[in-house]
Amino acid sequence: MSKAIRIGTRDSELALWQAHTVQEKLEALGYKTEIVAVKSAGDVVLDVPLYEFGITGIFTKILDVAMIKNEVDIAVHSMKDVPTSLPKGMVQGAVLERANTNDILVHKGNLDFLNTTGTIATGSLRRQAQWLNRYPEHTVTGLRGNVNTRLRKLDESNWGGAIFAQAGLHRINLLPENHLKLDWMIPAPAQGAMVIAVMEENEYCREAVAKLNHKETEICTYIERQFLKTLEGGCTAPIGALAQYQNDSIVFEGTLLSINGKQKIDSKKIIPIDSDYSKFGEECAEEVLNNGGKALMEEIRKALNKKEQ
Repeated sequence: MSKAIRIGTRDSELALWQAHTVQEKLEALGYKTEIVAVKSAGDVVLDVPLYEFGITGIFTKILDVAMIKNEVDIAVHSMKDVPTSLPKGMVQGAVLERANTNDILVHKGNLDFLNTTGTIATGSLRRQAQWLNRYPEHTVTGLRGNVNTRLRKLDESNWGGAIFAQAGLHRINLLPENHLKLDWMIPAPAQGAMVIAVMEENEYCREAVAKLNHKETEICTYIERQFLKTLEGGCTAPIGALAQYQNDSIVFEGTLLSINGKQKIDSKKIIPIDSDYSKFGEECAEEVLNNGGKALMEEIRKALNKKEQ
């Protein structure tokens, strides 16, 4: 185990926390490692909504290139940022045990606006659509940047609150007391999970990271991402998905919404824990597509294409 494994990561505080977590786990197994941090276009360009980049994987692309060019050996990502199809020659090496999947509303101590009108901030079409579906009288404004930047922008604003993933704030000890758990909001596919990507031909690193894989999380995120892929939503469409082990079953909840939140198509299914789950996410997505989702996805694509022009 003399070869150092070069761990590629973005250079935000949360991304570095994730990379150091993987580093600690690998070194505990006896592997030598080093961190290689890079800045993605998604971190640099903060004044343009993610969907206007016109590509998926805005936070992962630069690490993909670094791995293909042999500048890093593995890449650590928030799994919800990773496109459902990896670049040629690259594989999913491991999915770590999942953290909390909840979205939360970070607010300023006063939630009266929930019963009237107000403004909340998010850079996510999924969060925007679900919020407007529940609070149609509200206004949603864009919010970009890393976790620290977004919290600062909220503090300096007159917004009622901003939506965050609870796991991200908790991981870097920034979870404020003034937050409300949005247990009605279906998270992004694979939210709360970390994934390690590796080149298929790199047997040494594939063998190393495979020891970190958490099977239950791998299965649940596979189902969610298959749901996303079947809907052909990419990482930015208003799509939520959550699969969970409950007793002897896997319970799945998925949703597709129009960007303005006025249309909402849900799927909720349960399968026994020991059944074949390989097509489960696809079947849930097909149900959504057959219930009006096909036409709705076409509307979403047209709307996003119009914004890019």
